[in-house]
Amino acid sequence: MPAPAENSAVLQQTNAAVELSHLEARLPPFLSVIAGMVDLIGFFTLGHIFTAHVTGNLVVAAAEAVHGGPFHLTQALAIPVFMLALAAVWLIAQNSHRRGPSLVSPLLLVQFVLLAAVLAFSAIAKPSAAPNGLVAGIAVMIAVSAMACQYALLRLAMPRAVSTAVMTGNLTNTVLSLLDSLSKRRPLLPVDADRLKRSVHLLFGFLLGCLVAAYAVSVLGDWAWVLPVALSGAAFAWFRPAQ
Repeated sequence: MPAPAENSAVLQQTNAAVELSHLEARLPPFLSVIAGMVDLIGFFTLGHIFTAHVTGNLVVAAAEAVHGGPFHLTQALAIPVFMLALAAVWLIAQNSHRRGPSLVSPLLLVQFVLLAAVLAFSAIAKPSAAPNGLVAGIAVMIAVSAMACQYALLRLAMPRAVSTAVMTGNLTNTVLSLLDSLSKRRPLLPVDADRLKRSVHLLFGFLLGCLVAAYAVSVLGDWAWVLPVALSGAAFAWFRPAQ
């Protein structure tokens, strides 16, 4: 018969697997709403900079360069700042001496603090009044860092989770999986209904975040940052895996 210690270890592993599965199913869609809000609010109030889909800034910068538009340093700095923020989050995770789902809480807290800093900075300095100025650039970099934290959280704490950032990839997975499921021929992709469902949830979550944020910007202006901050705080309060 297995020893009590072995039974306890097996039970702990089972509980950890179940907890991770629940996190992978519930947290990414919630985070995708936040990402949609941050991307849209940043784009409309901080000089048309993508704060969530940071690589989109390369496209915008290239288009402006071709058409003789002005050079925006913020667009050029967004990606290196994103990389530095990822490195900082990695250091935080390493020094926390945590692994896997136990990283969720501290990294959600970091995301909340950064988004709260964007809100406070925007409420005081009103960067939307000069969206291409230094103040707006600082707000962009803080928002980019918050999104870097979110994406690092998913990779470090839930490696199998569908990304909240790569909406093009999620759309591709959704369309191809749907075509395979509707076709009477042999599927071209491995059958994974759960992953399809999660991709759809992320797409709708991101779109919902964008729509709500668009209305909030039209009504609240700089104070629209209240919404992603509130959701980020709710995520920290609700998604607290056992240590």
